[in-house]
Amino acid sequence: MKILIVEDEYILAESITSYLRMNGYLCETANNYKSAEDRVVCSEYDCILVDIGLPDGNGLELIKKLKEIGSSAGILILTAKNSLEDKITGLELGADDYITKPFHLSELNARIKSILRRRNFSGNTKIQFNEITIDPNEQSVNINNQPVTLTRKEYDMLLFLIANKDRIVSKESLIEHLWDSEVVFSDSHEFIYTHIKNLRNKFYEKNCRDYIKTIYGIGYKFSDH
Repeated sequence: MKILIVEDEYILAESITSYLRMNGYLCETANNYKSAEDRVVCSEYDCILVDIGLPDGNGLELIKKLKEIGSSAGILILTAKNSLEDKITGLELGADDYITKPFHLSELNARIKSILRRRNFSGNTKIQFNEITIDPNEQSVNINNQPVTLTRKEYDMLLFLIANKDRIVSKESLIEHLWDSEVVFSDSHEFIYTHIKNLRNKFYEKNCRDYIKTIYGIGYKFSDH
C-alpha cells in the first residue's frame, strides 16, 4: 500500500515514514503544498496524510485538489489541538478521518488501516474472495482454510490486485504501488512476472483457481470470470 505523507515538520515526517515502512507501507513525503500537489497529480496513492498548516499553502486546498482530480486515495487529516473548524471543514471537503497532534504512531497506523478497509473492502475486518481469505490485521492469507506463506511483495501484490478486482491493472501501476518509484523507469518487468508466477504456483498448491488474468501488452486483472 502506498502512502503520501504531507507534513512540514521534518522530524515528525521522518518518524511517521520510518514507522509506516516498518509496517510494510511504501511511503513518500512532501514538506510543502507545491511538492504535494505535484505528487498527487502525477502519482496514485492508497492513502494521503495531510497536515493542515503548510509553509506555502493550506492542506484543505490540497483536499479540494484531490477531489477535483478524482483521486480515490483515502485522506487522513493531521491537525493541531485547537483546530475544530479545520477538522469539520476537512471532513466536509471529503476527508475520511482526522487525528490530532500529538498522537501515537500505533493509533495513526490503526486509522490508516481503517480507512483502507472502508475504501477498498467495504469496512470488512477480513477480506473474502471465494476460497481466499485475507486478514489485513494479521497480514495473513488462507486458501481453502489452509495458511499460505507469502513474501511481503507477494502479499502486497495480492492485496492490490483484489482491491482492484475486475479492473485492468497495468504493470507500471503495480510497480509504482509496490516498489520504489525509481523502478518505474526500468525497461525490464521480469520481477513482475516472477512474483505473478510465484503467486499462481502457491494458489495451485492449495487447489485454488487462478484468478490472475494476463492482459497481454498491458498488465493483469484479478477476476473470477
